Amino acid sequence: MATKKDTKFLMYKGRPLVRNGNTIYYGFMDQSHVAMLTVLSTKTVNDTEIADKVRIQLIATDITLNPLEAMVKTSEKNGLFEALDLASVWLERALKK
Repeated sequence: MATKKDTKFLMYKGRPLVRNGNTIYYGFMDQSHVAMLTVLSTKTVNDTEIADKVRIQLIATDITLNPLEAMVKTSEKNGLFEALDLASVWLERALKK
């Protein structure tokens, strides 16, 4: 597993955030679960575009599962902070099992 020293990713609560377009992956891919956050809509505040609606999905990283079985939980939140906060709690619980 990667440590804080050898990663060059933005970190949140000790886990990496990797962005691809409107999708943000949160967590280490070599662990049992990761969170996928999808920005569904944005709004402009003081000339800055920020995430408005965000879908959170907790996904098992087991490659033998089909995509529907791999999706463990899903929810929508208003704002990126609320979404990341929920994703962090879900990951903590899933990784303790």
